[in-house]
Amino acid sequence: MKTVQIIAEVRKTVSDARSGGAAVGFVPTMGALHEGHLSLIDAARSACDFVAVSIFVNPTQFAPGEDLATYPGGIEADLSACEARGADLVFVPDVETMYPRGAVTSVSVSGLSETLCGRSRPTHFAGVCTVVTKLLNIVRPDKAFFGRKDFQQLVIVTRMVEDLDIPVEIVSCPIVRHADGLAMSTRNQRLSAAVRLQAVALHAALESAVARIRQSHPPAAEVIASAREYLSTNAPDGEIDYIQIVDPQTLRDVETTDRIVLLALAVKFPGARLIDNMLVDSAGEGQ
Repeated sequence: MKTVQIIAEVRKTVSDARSGGAAVGFVPTMGALHEGHLSLIDAARSACDFVAVSIFVNPTQFAPGEDLATYPGGIEADLSACEARGADLVFVPDVETMYPRGAVTSVSVSGLSETLCGRSRPTHFAGVCTVVTKLLNIVRPDKAFFGRKDFQQLVIVTRMVEDLDIPVEIVSCPIVRHADGLAMSTRNQRLSAAVRLQAVALHAALESAVARIRQSHPPAAEVIASAREYLSTNAPDGEIDYIQIVDPQTLRDVETTDRIVLLALAVKFPGARLIDNMLVDSAGEGQ
């Protein structure tokens, strides 16, 4: 495995691999890797001949007052994990490499970025889109792998590469969960033991909502109200940021649940803001 900090070296290494006929897969991360991230590397390894991973805590997707300064790290453990899972190249740039002094260009996707997490984090997705565009231009992969836990990000990035004619396939990968259902997240490690027990209520609330939809396809407002009540009771230390039921392609709120819908929520706990979602088909089957 090769660890690289310079853009030109990334491009040469990937170009050499491609000249030998290799299909290139790419997994962008912010480090502090867990099994969710590593499952993306596994997916890339299965689908591609050459796997590149980036580890970069992107400052432009953090608003003032968010947790940029305290975002979990651990580069040596991350590099060891990447090597163990079969990554061929790990790109670990610094901020100056990704954002040279004087850089003023940003990328945004209107409409899709203003709902769900975008309501409370209005600058977040412009930061995500900008860094992902830069990384795709640097690595130039055939396929890039994103997890469905960040479903809004997945939809936005997919639309962005379509609109900008970036020649890459965005591959959607399943949410990876702990045994108790909590979606794996770098920020989970910040939860106290007591709050960690409450955090499982996110997945439980989604499962309960899916059961209600399966049973009778009630109006979305009823499902949301029930989920809100469940979280208020079972996660009392959490502040609900949002609970929404949306169209999974447009991310617009829907009123009915007799169609494919995305149930998504975000809850702020002491130490961490957690998100989760579940896609429900017309038969009420959760994914």
